[in-house]
Amino acid sequence: MKKVEKYIPQLNKIQGIKAQVEGIHPALEKCYPVVIVENDQLLIYDVPQEANTYRFIKSAPSPMPIPNGIRAAFPLEAYKEKIACVVTPEIFDSLDGYITILHEFVHCYQFETCEQRLKMSLDVARQAQETGNSMWEIEHPFPYNGLDFIRPYAEFMEATEKRVAQKIITTRKQLKTYLGLHDFEYMVWQEWKEGLARWVENQVKKHFGLSISTKGAQQPYSRVTFYAGGASYIDYLTAENSQIVENIEILFKKMIAT
Repeated sequence: MKKVEKYIPQLNKIQGIKAQVEGIHPALEKCYPVVIVENDQLLIYDVPQEANTYRFIKSAPSPMPIPNGIRAAFPLEAYKEKIACVVTPEIFDSLDGYITILHEFVHCYQFETCEQRLKMSLDVARQAQETGNSMWEIEHPFPYNGLDFIRPYAEFMEATEKRVAQKIITTRKQLKTYLGLHDFEYMVWQEWKEGLARWVENQVKKHFGLSISTKGAQQPYSRVTFYAGGASYIDYLTAENSQIVENIEILFKKMIAT
């Protein structure tokens, strides 16, 4: 077996796992390209239209240092700017790892459907683009340690779990007032983008009888807090209207409307 083909059996396990859960959300209906980072090389695999299994497409030098353990989704310059799930080989060591790949598939789905359009509706994103700040989604200076953020956000997450509608409305208004436009937009963007991926991930984990992820829900708060808060909010909104999570553009507009 060629070195590049050694991952094919593991990649094709994605198909079997996905087939069991693809009814959870439209983001799981398609297999996206998967890139395995090995020895500073990108090993690119995809499922061609005429096939139903992963095939090795090409290798390319990594354009930047990529840390071991990466789990990400981004467009590949080396593969016609296609969005892809980028991982390192140990991801295949557990079912949790395969579920993480499905988490990244949600980001691929967001990218292919409406992400760029929604992003450009935000003033914080337009300003970042104007200033050439391509890392704003990770590096935005959000006031995670501000008490006027921590208190209402903790109350908001508790209210989503307990399904207390009026408290959700009240805390969202408090957050919008305190944070101002850019910080509020940033918060909702992360709740939608990462919260949706976390929500789908947790639905898959429930299907397989695994413990759901609550990382970020505990203080001190950080960007990962919005994974937990967004997932909890989406769970609440889905309990109100089971169809809303299937149209992720409408979901975003609902989340930012407050």
